[in-house]
Amino acid sequence: MQNLTDTQVIEIGSDAMPDVKKVLSQVYESLSEKGYNPVNQIVGYIMSGDPTYITSYNNARSLIMKVERDELVEEMLEAYIKSHGWK
Repeated sequence: MQNLTDTQVIEIGSDAMPDVKKVLSQVYESLSEKGYNPVNQIVGYIMSGDPTYITSYNNARSLIMKVERDELVEEMLEAYIKSHGWK
């Protein structure tokens, strides 16, 4: 029998959290393949939250919706900062 006064700890495997870099890369590629401007479309999605900015081609829309929009911004900002040698 479990002690009800102890706090339970749950560990979620790494496959439960999507790799944000991989998601952005796949979504970018899918948008490009369909002839969209990937930067404009991803910005539109991040700003509005409207998933129709992202094509459903290659499951890109479903994929990007698994990641919080603030996580997308954080990943892109970190990459930008690193590419400019600020960090």
